[in-house]
Amino acid sequence: MLPSVLGVGVFTFFPFVQMFLQSFSGGLSHYREVLSNEAFFLAVKNTCRFVGVGIPLLLLLSFVAALGIYKSKWMRFIKSIYLLPMAVPTAVVVLIWKVYFHKAGISNQILAVFGAPRVDWLSGDAAFWVLVISYLWKNLGYTIVLWIAGMAGIPAGITEAARIDGATEWQCVRYMILPQLKPVFFTITMLSFLNSFKVFREAYLVAGSYPPKSIYLLQHLFNNWFTNLEIDKMSSAAVLLAVFFAICSLVLQNLWEKEEMS
Repeated sequence: MLPSVLGVGVFTFFPFVQMFLQSFSGGLSHYREVLSNEAFFLAVKNTCRFVGVGIPLLLLLSFVAALGIYKSKWMRFIKSIYLLPMAVPTAVVVLIWKVYFHKAGISNQILAVFGAPRVDWLSGDAAFWVLVISYLWKNLGYTIVLWIAGMAGIPAGITEAARIDGATEWQCVRYMILPQLKPVFFTITMLSFLNSFKVFREAYLVAGSYPPKSIYLLQHLFNNWFTNLEIDKMSSAAVLLAVFFAICSLVLQNLWEKEEMS
């Protein structure tokens, strides 16, 4: 583990310490400047909204899909199909979304067939849902595979005995499968949270540095500050976000451990 520890120390821990010290180079003035910045609060709001909508949808859809294909004889083939989006380069994904959601794209052509007005998917508030769809499409297959890996560790005799005793499929899922998947659920949630920050690549390639307000994320803000070499702002905002995410992780872990003990 020594090379890994050294790598984390040299490329993550020490730079973070330097950034922490840099954030206090002007006392608390940099923090006051960040906390009074409208773009910062817009980016935080949009990022929290995206995480709050995207992750629950991803967990629910992937779990339902995993239940449907877990016992299928075509499971290996279906898993391969689901994993294909992860192998598609980001530039190709962006091209696909532009083909579908451009003003003259496929989606608007379908709406025109039914006499519905065209929707500006990539420039208005609808851009948020395009971004959510992109996140789901990209990560659904990977999350399904994680759910299936967790289900593979559940003894088959548990659900079979429950069915013999008259339990319905929903009861087997609610009282047998879900409790056994609690450790996997925590891991999948954390991985989904980390992957949600990678959607910036699609948002940036589709809409550039200054996208519609509905998809202006924290990554856009930091990218623009870096371009303008506003290092003090970046350092202060990064410390605030690191503290916030650390507190959220500790709270979730504490709640999780309490639930497992009970």
